[in-house]
Amino acid sequence: MSVPMPETHRIEYKRELTPDLDLEKEVIAFLNTPEGGFIYLGIDKTGARVGVADVDGDMLKVKDRIKHNISPSAMGLFDLVEEEQPPGVHCIKIIVASGSEKPYAKKKYGLSEKGCFLRIGTAAEPMPVAMVEKLFATRTRNSIGKIKSHRQALSFEQLRIYYDEKRKPLNRQFKTNLELTTEDGALNYAAYLLADENGTSIKVAKYRGKDRVHLIESNEYGYCSLIKATKSVLDKLDLENKTASTITAKERIDVRLWSPIALREAVINAIVHNDYTREVPPKFEIFADRIELTSACALPEGLTQAEFFEGYSIPRNKELMRVFRDLDMVEHLGSGLPRITEFFGPECFRFTENFLRITFPASRPVHADEEMAPVSEQVSDPVTDPVTDPVARLLQTLLNGPLAPSDIQQRLALKHRPTFKANYLHPALEKGWIEPTLPDKPSSRLQQYRLTDKGRSVLK
Repeated sequence: MSVPMPETHRIEYKRELTPDLDLEKEVIAFLNTPEGGFIYLGIDKTGARVGVADVDGDMLKVKDRIKHNISPSAMGLFDLVEEEQPPGVHCIKIIVASGSEKPYAKKKYGLSEKGCFLRIGTAAEPMPVAMVEKLFATRTRNSIGKIKSHRQALSFEQLRIYYDEKRKPLNRQFKTNLELTTEDGALNYAAYLLADENGTSIKVAKYRGKDRVHLIESNEYGYCSLIKATKSVLDKLDLENKTASTITAKERIDVRLWSPIALREAVINAIVHNDYTREVPPKFEIFADRIELTSACALPEGLTQAEFFEGYSIPRNKELMRVFRDLDMVEHLGSGLPRITEFFGPECFRFTENFLRITFPASRPVHADEEMAPVSEQVSDPVTDPVTDPVARLLQTLLNGPLAPSDIQQRLALKHRPTFKANYLHPALEKGWIEPTLPDKPSSRLQQYRLTDKGRSVLK
């Protein structure tokens, strides 16, 4: 039986949702705190899980209270996840991101000590008036939700189709419900991006070499709903993410150019968090040895690189985030980065004053038909012939217990870290043959990897 976790500056427990529970205060405190946080319903103050009787009903009540009782709008800044642990005990996890329009407050009391709160230690404390005034003076004004679309005659048939596919039909008030209007009722820039026609296009380029000299293919996906453009980009990159296979004595081992999980999450993040107020769309470029994903997305004010890699989230475009979550294109808040860093480390991220560029090295030359021989169908034994099977060599090193990535690389006598990750670590993770010892902290310096039962069976 696991030991209950105590409350922390990022974790708050509530035994049950009652009319007297000041849930709004706890949510506001996390919205106003740089790190955001988690509120659990169905767990008492000791950390013991007692469960929630009506999960669906309580989720609807939570969403309704946050939607109507907090200002500015927190929609797109929180997520609800059901957790069942131990079996039969259902709890609700409310994920709250740090908001970019601080200070957040109860609508009833406004910008006052009764309305604004801040997370201090394990409690939500009233925010001092001086801090309220300071935050209000610097509140973000250039969000896509506040900018009026220069075109107001917009249609949303593509968006309707995607919502219908998820059995979430849009009603007559969908523009208001999805926050696609400004305070005066005009369609905003988020609506413009999601409309059937707009002037935004996303470029996917392909080069023959390792620089931008020889362009061999250029595609534009856009001038349509951002959802449709995103799906087109994902489909294109999935085609480019080719697979090489090796047949071993145990099974066929498929290795793609890049982890499809990490690539998909990086594409979604680049599109959802791009700063469209500058009218610079994200772009994706494929080279002979890598893929680069560039977005107009500097770190949000108040968020450091260390906090970024620890998983703290400040969504730039909460309106887009909400729609992408509704359509199951994003799992939940804060899930994207851990999925990327499980396969690619912080060294793949480059921050500048105005842009974020993510570079994923390829597991082999990208133009396989020109730069490498066809995939071999040779049958080899992963134990007796380890040279032809890099993954099997990695599995062998973990037979005696978990190891840190640096230790694995050292035992494999590999000096080039990208090669180690692309040809050894990532394929083993994708196959489920190994797993991290700290799955919730992918970038931790204490992270190690261990064999799974499936991985052990491969070596038998």
